[in-house]
Amino acid sequence: MSEQLKPLGGVLDGVLERLSIIEAKLGISPGAALSAVAPAIVEDEEIHPRLVAYDEHIQRTLVPFTESCTALGSEMESVGANIGEVWDAVRGIVELGTKCKKPADVPTGLQPHLKPCQDAMAKIRSARIDRKFDWHLKAIMEMLACVSWVVMSPPPSPANFVKDTIGASDFWNNKVRKEYKGNDKEGPAHVKFCDTMKAMVLDLSAYLKEYHLSGLAWNPHGKDLSDAKVGEASKPAAAAPKAAPTTAAAASAGSGAGIFTELKKKQTGDGASAATGLKKVSRDQQTWRKEFKNPGGDVPKPTSAPVAAPKPAVAKFGAKKPLGPPKCEYQDRGCKWNVENQTKDTCEGGVCKVEVTDVKQQVYIYKCENVTIQIIGKCKSVILDSCTKCGVVFDNVISACEVVNCKRVQVQATGACPSFSIDKTDGIVVHLSNEAISESSFVTSKSSEMNVSWPDDAGEIKEAPIPEQFMHKMVNGSVTSQVSDLYH
Repeated sequence: MSEQLKPLGGVLDGVLERLSIIEAKLGISPGAALSAVAPAIVEDEEIHPRLVAYDEHIQRTLVPFTESCTALGSEMESVGANIGEVWDAVRGIVELGTKCKKPADVPTGLQPHLKPCQDAMAKIRSARIDRKFDWHLKAIMEMLACVSWVVMSPPPSPANFVKDTIGASDFWNNKVRKEYKGNDKEGPAHVKFCDTMKAMVLDLSAYLKEYHLSGLAWNPHGKDLSDAKVGEASKPAAAAPKAAPTTAAAASAGSGAGIFTELKKKQTGDGASAATGLKKVSRDQQTWRKEFKNPGGDVPKPTSAPVAAPKPAVAKFGAKKPLGPPKCEYQDRGCKWNVENQTKDTCEGGVCKVEVTDVKQQVYIYKCENVTIQIIGKCKSVILDSCTKCGVVFDNVISACEVVNCKRVQVQATGACPSFSIDKTDGIVVHLSNEAISESSFVTSKSSEMNVSWPDDAGEIKEAPIPEQFMHKMVNGSVTSQVSDLYH
């Protein structure tokens, strides 16, 4: 050994001697320590992190939801048990993803493995329970649509798809809340049912956003899905995540971690230990910083900078805000249909249908994008507010059709409409029917790119712009206005 390595050899000999003393006091040998650690490592590797997180999701949200079902009676208890079977079946599919490669056709490949989930959902669908639980059961059926995330691929992402189902289930849950509002005896149990259902869906959406962002995650080095047997997935172990660390810690008592634990026990009462006396590395001694890598840079001097208060998050200029949950519901108060946040992904075929049953009803359309709203029946009025790239088709309107704060929209009247009001809108085409040509009028303000089309006597469609530019004159002490020559 060279003279330069002799000090290092002495240090290593001292460390090995101390390790042997500690092992002798613990009554174990190095070989026994390694053999004790091995089972724990194998046991930890058996449970994939995606499964561990899913089991935590079940314990955190599914268990409280099934307990709230049990609190409503024996009929809802059986429904809650069936929902637990659905979630367990989905866990089996998640486990398949950790062991198998992604098939060419995911829905077809998973079809045999989806049967336990489908059977449990069929039991819920065919349940015969008391009529007072009709709204509860409808909310559950709307919520179960989120289970189809396992066979979908973006867009939309599974997390957003699951989150969007809250709007449909909350439609019925809000009826339950309203029904039992003020009922101190039965109300809390029913409200808890609604709240735990919503919390379960939100927690599932958060789980998918972290582990299955672009669809069901697969194992690229796993076996073929066709080789997997139906029902071979393991059962969820509720206590496994908590018990595993304890087992691993006990098994690794003779490993490096156990040695450091033993050294910590040797710490003296005044706090002296192996780390006592070490100096803190200041900023001017941290040679990995870019100041040291720049040959001409000045070495920073140690300074104690005051801690700055965190700045509030500021949204980027022009950033698009996400849409809220989609709605298409009727409100008795005001006799109004509310159609909100609809897109081509939330509607079947990109068409949202509204069936008006009374001429006193009005239709309010708010913040819809890339969708067609079809209004069937005669209504009082139609209001289109803050919509983009939308089309609205209606039969007959008694009062008026109003378009406010919209961009690139189209409105078609297949029947009569006395008046069209266009305000703060950029890009609109109004299609008139033969019945509406003679009686329709237009009131516009702060709008651009406005056009109107209509069929002539020969049945051909003609289109003309609605004037935006005017010429104003003072005549006899008053202002007169004429359409600009551009439109003649």
